[in-house]
Amino acid sequence: MLAMNFRGPFRVRADRDRPFPEIEHPEDAIVKVIRSCICGSDLHLYHGLVPDTRVGSTFGHEFIGEIVEVGSSVEKVKVGDRVMVPFNIACGKCAFCKQELYGQCHEANPQSTAAGGIFGYSHTAGGYNGGQAEYVRVPYADVGPTVIPDWMDPDDAVLLTDVVPTGYQAAEMGGIQEGDTVVVFGAGPIGIMAAKSAWLFGAGRVIVIDQLDYRLEFVKEFAQCEVYNFKHLEDPVVFIKKITDSLGADVCIDAVGCEAAGDTMNTMLGRKLLMQGGSTTALHWAINSVKKGGIVSIVGVYGPIDALVPIGNVVNKGITIRASQASVKRLLPKMIEHVKNGIIDPKAMITHRIPLEEVGEGYHIFSKKLDNCIKTVLIPPSA
Repeated sequence: MLAMNFRGPFRVRADRDRPFPEIEHPEDAIVKVIRSCICGSDLHLYHGLVPDTRVGSTFGHEFIGEIVEVGSSVEKVKVGDRVMVPFNIACGKCAFCKQELYGQCHEANPQSTAAGGIFGYSHTAGGYNGGQAEYVRVPYADVGPTVIPDWMDPDDAVLLTDVVPTGYQAAEMGGIQEGDTVVVFGAGPIGIMAAKSAWLFGAGRVIVIDQLDYRLEFVKEFAQCEVYNFKHLEDPVVFIKKITDSLGADVCIDAVGCEAAGDTMNTMLGRKLLMQGGSTTALHWAINSVKKGGIVSIVGVYGPIDALVPIGNVVNKGITIRASQASVKRLLPKMIEHVKNGIIDPKAMITHRIPLEEVGEGYHIFSKKLDNCIKTVLIPPSA
């Protein structure tokens, strides 16, 4: 079958000789992919920043498709169902799944005490192949896959597998109160959705910080927020203090993660020398920009090794930090309703629809931020 094949950092190709997935457990399903996405998190793999990303891997944790085969124990979905598949691989039975912490499932990634199972996201996340392919094996098929409503556009559905719930949960974890000032670091798809979602929780002011003007213009229109390019600011932390009566923001959201630009030392240690779990520049800014007693919400991806974090400022300012992989399954019913009611228009973020055969070019465009790229969807030839 046709699938994306990782050949090393900055090297991916479309491979027509990948083996078809098979049922390996009675709770499995095989899904014929209709849409998949390239996520900003995939770029961390593409750039060689995630440990144990093995040559021959197939990426892709955002995908939807049609079920073509089910294991003998599967009861809640059937052959022919069109489903959206959360990026979390979750058993539904462990201590963490019972708390609806599906991103922390204890069974899907038994080799790790820190990360749950994720489709197409290295062997640190379980070593599962992802959905940038014509077909994919989906474990625990009675838990994750959710039938796509007949009225829903496939382009909306595929963004409900990660981007929409992750951005929403970023705002949710911020504990936003009526009238709060919320600062979002990062104007990629997750940051865009976090800014949009902040209004749903009652924010009185939403500010987005990024370095790319075209992304800032996009989020300004999509989420009706204030935008600032940090390259034009002498110090983003001082700037935020000045525009918040010297108090700081009520809530800061790190929607950037390990590839944050803006600080030479962090860039060198985290992105060039790989001596820490990524560049923590955005996290520094979030911690130092939030008010005393404020909340920092983290959905940006960082590696499993140590990273430079100003923990003294966290303690002395009395900051609450909340961080998690989004519990997509928990949030899907609400996200579906928001799409149905026109509150959220996910597909408006899609700027590029690319045949799976051209996946290498898709990664190049998205990685280099060419052609005003916001979100890329891959379409298999069999879709």
